[in-house]
Amino acid sequence: MSLGTFDVWDALVLASILIISALIGLYYRYTGGKQKTTKEYLMADQSMTTFPVSFSLMASFMSAITLMGVSTESYQFGTMFGVINISYLLSTPIAAYIFLPVFYRMRTTSVYEYLERRFGYATRLAASMAFTMQMILYMGIALYAPALALQAVTGIPKGMAILVLGLVCTFYSTLGGLKAVLITDVFQSFLMFAAIFAVIAVSAIKAGGLGAIWEVARERERLELFKFSLDPTVRHTCWNLIIGGMVTYLSLYGVNQTQVQRLLSVHNLKSSQSALWWNLPILGLLSLSTIFSGLAIFYYYRDCDPMLDGRISSRDQVMPLFALDTMGQYPGLCGLFVSGIFSASLSTISSAVTSLSAVTLEDYVKPVYRIIFKRTLIDSKSTLPTKIIACIYGLLCIALAFGAGSLGGVLQASLTIFGVVGGPLLGVFTLGVCTVRSNQRGVLIGFLLGLGFAFWIGFGGPKPKLTPLPFNTEGCELRNVTEVANARQGSDVKEPHYFWLYRLSYLWYCVLGFLVTTLIGYCGSIALARFNCADNSQIYLDKHKKHLDYDLFAPILSRRWRRQQQKEQLEPTSFHDESLTKLTQPAAPF
Repeated sequence: MSLGTFDVWDALVLASILIISALIGLYYRYTGGKQKTTKEYLMADQSMTTFPVSFSLMASFMSAITLMGVSTESYQFGTMFGVINISYLLSTPIAAYIFLPVFYRMRTTSVYEYLERRFGYATRLAASMAFTMQMILYMGIALYAPALALQAVTGIPKGMAILVLGLVCTFYSTLGGLKAVLITDVFQSFLMFAAIFAVIAVSAIKAGGLGAIWEVARERERLELFKFSLDPTVRHTCWNLIIGGMVTYLSLYGVNQTQVQRLLSVHNLKSSQSALWWNLPILGLLSLSTIFSGLAIFYYYRDCDPMLDGRISSRDQVMPLFALDTMGQYPGLCGLFVSGIFSASLSTISSAVTSLSAVTLEDYVKPVYRIIFKRTLIDSKSTLPTKIIACIYGLLCIALAFGAGSLGGVLQASLTIFGVVGGPLLGVFTLGVCTVRSNQRGVLIGFLLGLGFAFWIGFGGPKPKLTPLPFNTEGCELRNVTEVANARQGSDVKEPHYFWLYRLSYLWYCVLGFLVTTLIGYCGSIALARFNCADNSQIYLDKHKKHLDYDLFAPILSRRWRRQQQKEQLEPTSFHDESLTKLTQPAAPF
């Protein structure tokens, strides 16, 4: 594979992006409250506005994974993945009006503090540990993706790229805290869009317009949006993209520490909900633009697939290769493209570092400190340990990035990690927010079984190899005809029989983990309570278990149960449905 090099303009563009990101961290380190309290360092003093938070919500997860993974997905498999945007639209009101008000009422640093109030400390610890594992794995992939891009475009060793990017990100996120991360997210979001639009624009110039790109995609059967197969082993259908997309979205934007921490940094609930709604068009625009960029790249390589031609070893490299082949004639444009990839990764890693440091402080360090020293770790003495923790996580991310290449396709690997952990976590929070009969022992059993099941089907194997749509090599200068022929023949070999669960679409992993956790958690709670092996006393405000703590439940359910209780108080002798009586016991007026 031939390697390209940056010219002076490309190097200046890339260096300026890294320097600006670092300077933002320094600025917020030495301005305002100077990050002297954990409230400012981890929660931005709860003074942020809607605009930066809405961009940060998108940038936190839809970063280098989106820029390279979704583009490659479109290049290989067509536009079917675009249907997932419907799930974003359907899920946003659930996240905004079911989950967010509950967390906003508590205004806690760690979202898992809710689980302690609702169930107990054991549930909080189990969920927090699962989140920590999830984010550490994800950080490795997020750092690996841009390093892969830089190696393909400039020839700089992947290891060096990982070190430079990881150290810069660790520097500004450790110094500047959440405020610095939010502001850099806005800056980096525009660069992400610039990188995608640069790919589309260059291809459109060579094609003579966007219409030619669309026409070639139609002729080569890349346009597909209406696959309604009920077969759960089909990789992408409307059903698994919408249902699986909803569960994945809610596990990220509804109950994930990284996103909730951003939403709680806004000064009031209405503005926080607005940030979540404004994130929707930003997220959708990036998703659809990235899908179209894959079609734009396919237009350029329509007659000579670079992987079959032997130029790249993985199609995850096709986007940076396109930049290498087409952007060199425009001064600084290739540097802008790589800066967009870098910015995307920086936003994700910095978000993960701040959320992990918050969880580690609140869920691990403070409880251990309380046990050892018999007193609470005060806020003014928590900032330094939190910064040290953030720095450690940044360095750990660098170490894990070196092994991320073994996880397969960038997009599917990231969604698999979020699926196997996010589904069970969403199940735990759903049981807490939407039911009153769930208890700690039943939920823990459901969570552990759901997590184990999701990990089994997510990472067990062997799994069948992915079969992309047909590619063409008629326009290639066939330097290695035998290699290309073997690559073509390999796709026609009949695969052996695989275990049915291993053939499921990866989009079902999150759904199955959620369902197993929810069903076993709820049924197990009822069974344990029936045999007096568990209780739910922590959801009541009094020892007689008559006054529900309505703040622990979704507002729509809290209002309903409160009205039912008030009605019972007004008509104490009237007939009541037995199931409703179990939900709320008669109590004196507030």
